[in-house]
Amino acid sequence: MGGLVHRNFDKPDETRPFEAGTGRLDLFNTEGGAVGRAVFEPGWRWSLHIKPLAGTDSCRSAHTGYIVSGRMKIVMDDGESGDLGPGDFIQIAPGHDAWVLGDEPCVALDWTGYSDYAKPAGD
Repeated sequence: MGGLVHRNFDKPDETRPFEAGTGRLDLFNTEGGAVGRAVFEPGWRWSLHIKPLAGTDSCRSAHTGYIVSGRMKIVMDDGESGDLGPGDFIQIAPGHDAWVLGDEPCVALDWTGYSDYAKPAGD
């Protein structure tokens, strides 16, 4: 690898669609790990649109990222919750559900939790 890596999310290494056309994950595989941009469409909910792919009761990914646009609600398995919006930095431990708030897609960048996200169980 050279001293500069320049990529565009419009040309990802991989795109993983969410169930029922509710969004997608665009993914780069880098030397430092996977980096992704997820577009969550209005009506998207982890427990409805990713759970069937993941095969777990709640999201088991740890996320470190940034909300570019839109809004999302996160509810941890223990009941702790928060509303996220544009400009928010996030660190979310495994064990949560999430859903889009409002009528605008939520776009999130993540550099720790997307390597296996929205990947069918067993892949």
